[in-house]
Amino acid sequence: MKMPPKTFPALATLAVFCLLTPCLEAGSLRETSAVRAVRRIAPSVVNISSEKTVSTENVLYSNRPGQKVSGMGTGLVVDRRGYIVTNHHVVAGVDWLRATLSDGSLHEARVVSFDRKADLAIIKIDVQRPLPEMPLGTSSDLMLAETVFAVGNAYGYKDTVTCGIISALHREVEVNEKQTYHNLIQTDASINPGNSGGPLINLEGDVVGINVAIRAGAQRIGFAIPIDDARRVIAKLIAVDRLNGTWHGIETRDDKKGQRRRLLVTGTTENSPAASSGLKNGDIILNSDKQPVIDAADFERSLLDRKAGSPIQLTIIRAGKRSTLTLVLGDSDKIWRAFGMRLQVIKSRELQKRHGNDVLEHYEGGLRVTNIRKDGLAYSNGIRQGDDLVGLHEWAMVNRENVDWVLDHRELREFSPVKFWVLREGKTLFGHLPVTSNAR
Repeated sequence: MKMPPKTFPALATLAVFCLLTPCLEAGSLRETSAVRAVRRIAPSVVNISSEKTVSTENVLYSNRPGQKVSGMGTGLVVDRRGYIVTNHHVVAGVDWLRATLSDGSLHEARVVSFDRKADLAIIKIDVQRPLPEMPLGTSSDLMLAETVFAVGNAYGYKDTVTCGIISALHREVEVNEKQTYHNLIQTDASINPGNSGGPLINLEGDVVGINVAIRAGAQRIGFAIPIDDARRVIAKLIAVDRLNGTWHGIETRDDKKGQRRRLLVTGTTENSPAASSGLKNGDIILNSDKQPVIDAADFERSLLDRKAGSPIQLTIIRAGKRSTLTLVLGDSDKIWRAFGMRLQVIKSRELQKRHGNDVLEHYEGGLRVTNIRKDGLAYSNGIRQGDDLVGLHEWAMVNRENVDWVLDHRELREFSPVKFWVLREGKTLFGHLPVTSNAR
């Protein structure tokens, strides 16, 4: 019996569906959680190249120029404006630094801050568009034998992915007399030269560590800095009083355990913008100008590029209730806050040119008053713009750290006001400056 022609289209459709089904199933099987995890992290991974000059220590060739040595490493985008975290040893002492983004674009980079002991550094590139930031995980709930992946510029082969497990936690690793790492993650995911500064990620594609070291002579023994530890260091490296010239005076602690990630206020600096805002110990900061905040690094990022005097709206939880406070950023210059003057280091030769040869017998240098606030203590006690500050209390003033030292020592308030010496038109003048709690 012949089948009616009208049934052929239905059979043809069924046949095509049957043919396609194995392909669809094969594709879905291939796109595993591992593939999705690596795809998620890839846009925020940065390949770093560098060159440094290594001195040639050979008495026969003492005038020979140093040898040029190429370097490589990996970084992670921590802020869309071009801030990238990597290991300090990747960028230490380099002559130049370049960063290649996931789209293949090459950028000149510069080191903006670092912590040698923690072996972390922040480098900065200039960008025309926002960069994809790393997907942030937590190292607070890592499990032994948990699957992880290392991504990086291994031996210069960019975006190399290796797979392994969490082999151990809380490892202490001494590299040399000057460098010891604490609380490291141990993994058997292959970490090679060039991986330093790159991410260790979990099956979700979240960063749980920053790859840092391998065990020389051993196979499949690598180490990473837990991301929660790294984020605390990153917060200090991108702190606005360090990079932005502003100041808030909030003391905080990251509170992370599994899915609980929040920023706790542990105190405020006396006479600081934070104290004026009404923040209190125990407050939880949820948002900063509508930007979500889960740790101190997030909070500092939210304040980058904001100027002194800028009002910041903070959403907090206090005693279980949500409320909003206004934080007005201050100036990070302690000397400006305390005395109302800005200082610039000058050498002894400059003092000599300006005030005569006799000054060399008494002063090794000084600090020039480049700006002064008329309602500040310096002006009201006789210091003027253009004066050269050469002494404060019992010490010579040859750099800003000398003044900071005086301001940071509370016991000197017992001597307040302290004596100062300035040079003006070749004459040495003196007066007295109060050292108050505003100096903090």
